[in-house]
Amino acid sequence: MTAVAEQPVEGIDSHGQDRGAFATLAHGLRLAPEFRKGLGVTLALALLATAGRVVVPVAVQQTIDNGLNGPDGPDLPLVRLACGLALLAVAITALANYFTNVRLYRTAESGLAALRVRAFRRVHDLSMLHQAAERRGSLVSRVTSDVDTMSTFMQWGGLLILVSTAQLALATVLMLVWSWQLTVVVYVCFVPLLFAVKGFQKRLQAAYGVVRARVGEMLGAVAESVVGAQVIRAYGVQGRTAERIDTAVDATRVAQTNAQRISAVTFSAGELTAALATGAVIVVGVLLGVTGDITTGRLVGFLFLVTLFVQPVQVATEVLNEAQNAVAGLRRVLGILDTPSDVADPGDGGRDLPPGPVGVRFSHVGFAYPTGPDVLHDVDLEIAPRTRVAVVGETGGGKTTFAKLLTRLMDPTRGQVLLSGVPLSDVRFDSLRSRVVMVPQDGFLFDDTVAANVRYGRLDATDEDVERAFAALGLQDWLEQLPDGVRTPVGERGDALSVGERQLVAIARAYVADPDLLVLDEATSAVDPATEVRLQRALDSLTRGRTTLAIAHRLSTAEAADEVLVVDAGVVVQRGSHAELVQQDGVYARLHASWISQSR
Repeated sequence: MTAVAEQPVEGIDSHGQDRGAFATLAHGLRLAPEFRKGLGVTLALALLATAGRVVVPVAVQQTIDNGLNGPDGPDLPLVRLACGLALLAVAITALANYFTNVRLYRTAESGLAALRVRAFRRVHDLSMLHQAAERRGSLVSRVTSDVDTMSTFMQWGGLLILVSTAQLALATVLMLVWSWQLTVVVYVCFVPLLFAVKGFQKRLQAAYGVVRARVGEMLGAVAESVVGAQVIRAYGVQGRTAERIDTAVDATRVAQTNAQRISAVTFSAGELTAALATGAVIVVGVLLGVTGDITTGRLVGFLFLVTLFVQPVQVATEVLNEAQNAVAGLRRVLGILDTPSDVADPGDGGRDLPPGPVGVRFSHVGFAYPTGPDVLHDVDLEIAPRTRVAVVGETGGGKTTFAKLLTRLMDPTRGQVLLSGVPLSDVRFDSLRSRVVMVPQDGFLFDDTVAANVRYGRLDATDEDVERAFAALGLQDWLEQLPDGVRTPVGERGDALSVGERQLVAIARAYVADPDLLVLDEATSAVDPATEVRLQRALDSLTRGRTTLAIAHRLSTAEAADEVLVVDAGVVVQRGSHAELVQQDGVYARLHASWISQSR
């Protein structure tokens, strides 16, 4: 099959990029309602914590104006009462802050865990075309590091936003009660900053969008280099690989630095405005005090309130930095969740495959990769149940596309694929995956034991079932050579086993699945002759009595089939048994002659 690279899928990278920060957050809350659980109680606790902070300025004002400068001289009982109430308010504030933190952390982690799970499952729901359009490391970063940025923000910035908003509102109300003139002074100082922050927000949004993209690219480059370490060493390209990693790391550093530079400007502007507001309040407050428009206690208390007002504004400039980073990460996660799956499970509205042997029908099927030429052209054929069919042809002719369409890893561009008369697009995935199994060229193994990997074919299979599967396939002698039999660890990606041994495990996995339709993407194409003989015997046992379609790269596979399909440039040009086709002048005869010459 021609490995036509698909152009980057716009849906993954651009979904929601035009949404504003609040629209993005609202969309995230709709997709992860866990964030809203118990939010009302958390807000109430945050308000209580904020109210406690206002008690201290009030206590200071009462102590000065009525406790120390009262009309009848110092009133010590009032001073003690004010100090006691302030102490109690501080204690309640601390307690409320604690419970607010705990509840916010719990809610945030529950919501983020749900979002992470949904994003992970969505990645698996995407078709092979979508997955091929984006590097694996970038997809992983959306489920890991991008969600982590949101976790950091929600557990730190989320609390500050709740408390700071309430604190700002309460401080404003009390400032207006004590002196509307000084309140106007404070707002005159801070209003320009609010407009400036709005402009900085857009720049930060763009900057952190670049940061998240660069982090994904860096993780992709690192992951690819780790997985391909053997090839890198074999060809002595460590220097080139290191340069590639260095470039990705440096691009991430530059993006982070640019974002931090904008953030630093925002923070500095907040600091400058806060100092300006405090100085202005002192100057204007003293002038008002001279004219008798404000008492000493109210002026001192007002300065405490200015601190409570300034603090949220300063915090806002810091939170803005983390918020834009988090929103950029959220956009990338939502980009996955919002990407429609072009190979969708019909679910409850779908159909189950009829019981019994499975027949295959390709009804005028055509397929083309996005922006690419047709790979298959008007394929119209039928495969009878329990028939073993080999698909042969030159490299790039479209053979593997057959396998992917038949297992619904992709859907045809035109026409229909039917199993036992049911259109494949109507078959529920649960029914399809239980009745149709594919063994790829390189059987992927998970970092577990032989038995655990075989058990992916049937989750309730016991170790004894696995052992019987190997025996039925004629692989008992190989199994006995393993250090711990079926409990032998296979290593990450099965690296503790040879390529041929990994295929033996993959075939045993397919055997315990007991499918009615078996698709083999040439399981013997990359093994030595001795292992091929063993694999071929196992495949004979596996395919007996089952409808089988095998992508053939070797002569032995075509010779063992009941029927051979010859594909040339996406068209089925010949069909018949090996004995019939080898006598005809055509593509198959030429392929057969090539196989014979290579085996000499």
